[in-house]
Amino acid sequence: MSVVGSTTIYGLSWLVVLIVPMLIVVQTISAKVGTVCGKGLQDIVRTRYGRGWAFVVLAAILAVDVLTLAADLEGGAAALGLLTGLRHEWFIVPLALAVAGLLVYGDYDAVSTTLKYVALVFLAYIASAFLAKPNWTQVLHDTLVPHLSFSHAYVAGALSLLGTTLTSYAYVWETIELAHERPPLRRLGLVQADAALGMIVAGTTFWFILVATGATLGVHHKGVQTAQDAAAALMPLAGRYASILFGVGLLASALIALPVLAGTSAYVCAQMFRWRGSLDAKFSRAPRFYVALLVSLAAATAIAYAWADPIQILFYSGIAGGLGTPITLIFMTLIAQDAGVMHGHRLRCGLAIAGWVVTAIVVLAGLLFLVQTATGGGS
Repeated sequence: MSVVGSTTIYGLSWLVVLIVPMLIVVQTISAKVGTVCGKGLQDIVRTRYGRGWAFVVLAAILAVDVLTLAADLEGGAAALGLLTGLRHEWFIVPLALAVAGLLVYGDYDAVSTTLKYVALVFLAYIASAFLAKPNWTQVLHDTLVPHLSFSHAYVAGALSLLGTTLTSYAYVWETIELAHERPPLRRLGLVQADAALGMIVAGTTFWFILVATGATLGVHHKGVQTAQDAAAALMPLAGRYASILFGVGLLASALIALPVLAGTSAYVCAQMFRWRGSLDAKFSRAPRFYVALLVSLAAATAIAYAWADPIQILFYSGIAGGLGTPITLIFMTLIAQDAGVMHGHRLRCGLAIAGWVVTAIVVLAGLLFLVQTATGGGS
């Protein structure tokens, strides 16, 4: 989000607003699939469409998961580097080991509940957006009046924004979590409302982050190349303590995402190959599940060391998410419309249309990015 704000200023603020209803649509559909079917998305695809298509979905999920896992490892390590003054490379392996230890030996539910409150750190961006004194007339104009550009930076920013927010692991994890919790069908409306409310809060936070970085970095044409650059967006609020505040926020983001990403990788592998396993099980009772989890962390660690720039890998992991997520979106929407799979609780027509519109938007953004990249256009 910081990279997008620094490169497009407020030019994509309208897309952030558009993404909120898109997020609500996707999470509402995934909540319904998980609650009604009582299974994770990967398990349903394998059962309904066979192993061939299930492998396609598995590959799409794992590719995005592992790259995003690497990005968040780098992000968390960069945060620790900001807080300690040491090179971030020193923290990648310890952070990966800490996440592995948490998931293999810890009580994930208790830790997850605690980490949700850490996300309150992101409220600093809301205050920073006001203290940066942006041109609110320009902000509101760019937010309410879409401005389309076909420059490569604009298209890449849009795709990264879509991929970061509509990333497949988020809604795949939603189906996994609800399949595990098994809420009664009479609570389906409440489950969907909860998912929608969470997306409104997330979308509002994204918008303020973009405004804050656009007002502090974008208007001065300073791109985000390092964690220190991104921390500059908090200067209006924290002054010389901006790097500390940004570091805490970046670390909180990583700590929230890393267990979910690693857990999602293990769950989709277990569902694909019918392994026993969940984060509630002991290692001795689900060894293959935990081996898949550890392998995903190891692969992500290797990628994090190979890719030296923490901020850029966060940006490009969003692009990877934008390119990979349509595959899982297509299958999730098809499943939600399947009366047999959904036991008579298939999607209503309006929500189904909205699901396909969201999918089409992400597909078109991905195709445009690929065409521009292949032809060198949009410069």
